Amino acid sequence: MEKEKCLQAIRNYVHTLFHSDATGHDFFHMKRVARIAKEIAEQEKADLFITEVSAWLHDIGDEKLFSDSVKATKDMITFLESIGLSNAEIIEIKKAIRDVSFRKEGVPATLEGKIVQDADRIDAIGAVGIARTFAYGGAKKQLIYHRDFHDTSIQHFYNKLLTLKDLLHTTTASEIAQERHVFMEKFLEQFYKEW
Repeated sequence: MEKEKCLQAIRNYVHTLFHSDATGHDFFHMKRVARIAKEIAEQEKADLFITEVSAWLHDIGDEKLFSDSVKATKDMITFLESIGLSNAEIIEIKKAIRDVSFRKEGVPATLEGKIVQDADRIDAIGAVGIARTFAYGGAKKQLIYHRDFHDTSIQHFYNKLLTLKDLLHTTTASEIAQERHVFMEKFLEQFYKEW
């Protein structure tokens, strides 16, 4: 199958899995990460196809999104084989997405993996990142803010979101992240003023 047809099949597969997600990890998150990753890959001279495919698939098998993460990953590999990806391509995709998650604190082994991790982190910050934070918090019945509790959506900014711009691997991602980081700082100032 030619690469564009493979990408369309992958987009359809991802849509089937994530179209009704209410935690901020929906189809549109995958689409944004794929777009950002492709943009970074072009600047950083990475493999565009492996990067884009990996970006579309990066959340498949995530334990917070799948009740059986091992099965989800196996199903993904079976799907990739069914649309004609080579064993070598599948190995590169698996390498690229293995360490993307912030919770695992891993650094991807390949440039393509670093780019996908950067793109995922960029989508976690800025205006969309703020919206996703509260969507996830609401889906998990988390408080918005409370001085005496640390498991709140606002605390998530300090535990994760405000640290992301300094954890990016590529110059291109760092440039994209700067404006979004400043926007989050301004949002928090306004939030506390209103609270």
